[in-house]
Amino acid sequence: MVGRIPRAITSPSAQFPAKTRLLLPAPAIATALTLHRMARKAASTVTAASKKAATAASKKAATAASKKAVTAASKKAATAASKKAPPTATAASKKAAPTVTTASKYWLLKTEPGEWSWSDQASAPGGVGPWDGVRNHQAMNNLRAMRCGDRCLFYHSGAGAASRRVVGVVEVAREWYEGEEGEATAGGAVDVRAVGEFQKPVGLAEIKKAAAEVEGMKDFALIRQARLSVMPVPVKIWDWICEMGGGFVQDREVEDETEG
Repeated sequence: MVGRIPRAITSPSAQFPAKTRLLLPAPAIATALTLHRMARKAASTVTAASKKAATAASKKAATAASKKAVTAASKKAATAASKKAPPTATAASKKAAPTVTTASKYWLLKTEPGEWSWSDQASAPGGVGPWDGVRNHQAMNNLRAMRCGDRCLFYHSGAGAASRRVVGVVEVAREWYEGEEGEATAGGAVDVRAVGEFQKPVGLAEIKKAAAEVEGMKDFALIRQARLSVMPVPVKIWDWICEMGGGFVQDREVEDETEG
């Protein structure tokens, strides 16, 4: 007599072939099904994780590519803008430098009255004459540094102490130049114009006495470098000498007084 087949074996299952259903008991079938489901779940989890990782990698790559593209575009735009941009302030200032007007400076020019006196200067055409014959290196550099409009004390030098004095004021009419070979200005010169004669000459002895009173007078080249023929004059010393000389009368003022 054939016994009844267990219900679990007779129940068809799409997960297992018919042969398996007939041979395996119910507990084995249940275990097999559980293992199969776990394997599918694990495979599904791995697939989801792979998709998530791939998505994150894609986003990261896209972000990096976007940043790289933006950086390249920014550099390109900056380069193009710099090419079109106007010159910098430094370049513009260098280009405009020749037209910049600098403040006038003050100088002192020494001359032997027997060679070129104030009278010679004032009586020259237009009161203009070349200041040449300078050979001292420092004095020549001072002449080269002069600019048109700079004013100079006209100083008579000489063997006697009484003849060493400031007698007038001239101004630079032409900056440093070198004349043709054989000319007096061949070694270099500046042209100066008579501005006015002091009403009272200021002697060297008087200047030396003021060394302790006037700021900077102790270091004034007229006192410290007796042989220097062209030298700068500090503003305070310039003002003091002009004041001690009673001011100077310009040629135009003299003409007006004569006409009056």
